[in-house]
Amino acid sequence: MFFRRSPKKAPKDDGELLRLYRDTGEIGYLGELYERHVHLIFGVCLKYLKEEEASKDLCMLIFEKLVEAARSQEIRNFKSWLHVLTKNECLMLLRSRRYKLERAAVEIKEEQDVDSALSLHHTEEDALESKLQELEGAIEELPPEQKMCIRLFYLEQKCYKEIAEQTGLDLKAVKSHLQNGKRNLKIHMQNLDEES
Repeated sequence: MFFRRSPKKAPKDDGELLRLYRDTGEIGYLGELYERHVHLIFGVCLKYLKEEEASKDLCMLIFEKLVEAARSQEIRNFKSWLHVLTKNECLMLLRSRRYKLERAAVEIKEEQDVDSALSLHHTEEDALESKLQELEGAIEELPPEQKMCIRLFYLEQKCYKEIAEQTGLDLKAVKSHLQNGKRNLKIHMQNLDEES
């Protein structure tokens, strides 16, 4: 007597799960797909962020991004696409406002003198936070055109031409506002250092 075994349900491939999610909108399909590749997501996050907790947090945010992106984007190879998405999210996080402010603070301090820039870069986090707040306050006190150009150039990493297009200023005015803004920030930061 032969017993028929019920055939095992064959695991669906990435493309099929993605298609089912797009067709039905059922998050379970996307969840299965995400679980299949969560180790890849976490590994990429850890590689870029170097912090386990931050990597875990970003993994969760990436799942939230997947909910929309998987429905709206053309995805041929899910694993490769997911790797690129994860890498881009890590890079965007690293380019966050705080990171940009730290870089701007170091650049401005380097023009003052190399020693103070290095000491700023290597001080404890509280001292750095204090300097960043001072720098943010100094930026806020700049005239509007200088403030706008400084923010676009240092915080949003726009080039002169992009700033000119975005603000309607000509290139010479952009250069002038950046130069004057940097000089004013340098003077302001020197005055703060002398006061303390």
